[in-house]
Amino acid sequence: MPLLVVEDDDIVRMLTVEVLEELDYTVLEAADAAQALSILKDANQPLDLLMTDIGLPDLSGQELAQLAREIRPLLPVLFASGYAESLNVPAGMHMIGKPFSIDQLRLKVEAILGKH
Repeated sequence: MPLLVVEDDDIVRMLTVEVLEELDYTVLEAADAAQALSILKDANQPLDLLMTDIGLPDLSGQELAQLAREIRPLLPVLFASGYAESLNVPAGMHMIGKPFSIDQLRLKVEAILGKH
């Protein structure tokens, strides 16, 4: 199950990818929305989940999610934010607050992907 992690903080991205890979997910990573969009537009690249930071350098996570849904209408989206309680998450999308534990991330991803 390939997941796409979009996070501009290299250390946070590396740790998130590492945790997801330890949970046996295949993980693609992008440092900004432009990199993420090039992966999203690759029709030969299967994706089961987009996990994106809210604060990206080029677009907001919400803007990226909107563009992602135009390209892949059924792609689940998980937002990660240190300000989770103040965010309005669009229908069909999910939120996890930063910092999150390995178990919180695992449970959230499994719930979204229906693997519990």
